[in-house]
Amino acid sequence: MIVFAAFIVLVSLTATKAHIRNAWREKTGANWLLDGAGLFCQGILIPLLQLTIVYQLYQYLFPAYAGCLHWHPVAAFFASFVLVDYIYYWNHRLLHSRYLWSVHRVHHTITTRDVVGTSRNTLWASFLIVYLWLHGLFLYLLANPSYYALGVSLTAALDLWRHSQIEWPENWLFRWLGRFLILPQDHAWHHAPGDDCNFGANFKWWDMLHGTYRESAAAPDVLGISVPLNLMQMLLWPLL
Repeated sequence: MIVFAAFIVLVSLTATKAHIRNAWREKTGANWLLDGAGLFCQGILIPLLQLTIVYQLYQYLFPAYAGCLHWHPVAAFFASFVLVDYIYYWNHRLLHSRYLWSVHRVHHTITTRDVVGTSRNTLWASFLIVYLWLHGLFLYLLANPSYYALGVSLTAALDLWRHSQIEWPENWLFRWLGRFLILPQDHAWHHAPGDDCNFGANFKWWDMLHGTYRESAAAPDVLGISVPLNLMQMLLWPLL
């Protein structure tokens, strides 16, 4: 519910920007299909897989461990929002390696900061991202997974936000959040051509710790890359 509400609010705010409306009008049907398919996979298909097939897989592999973790709500939320975020940082860097870049590069074809393009990707790319497997595992192991699920929802909502052009005005809250959260302009530099930086999802701490953080008060002027792939290749088989 949090993610759906965040999506509606961000799309509504984005639609107030004239240049984004122009970009939507100029967007090709292929790109609309890529973005729509990605949103469907990330917003509907992957959560369903976590609650059904992945859950059943762990039940088959570890039948005696269902609900075995009786964690305090704070610990469950921390695992989801902080611990998994650090693991994702390394997962994201691996996606930029020569081994997996051919799959992940489709996500980097977005040329405008637009919440609708948040999940643009090859349809099966989510199987290479730790969220599918780790979230499914913790949801299986935790006796009360509700606070872990809250962390999952907040992470997904922040993912929508950091792909958007919705930025808070410069004030004390913005400066405070900017000390640790990846802001939209931070993530925009990750999408700038030739910039391997700002791999974190929720927190910029990991990039600061490992020397991959690029600080900037403004977003780059140019985003995205072009790839020599047609629509079906980008959706299904980008390994060329």
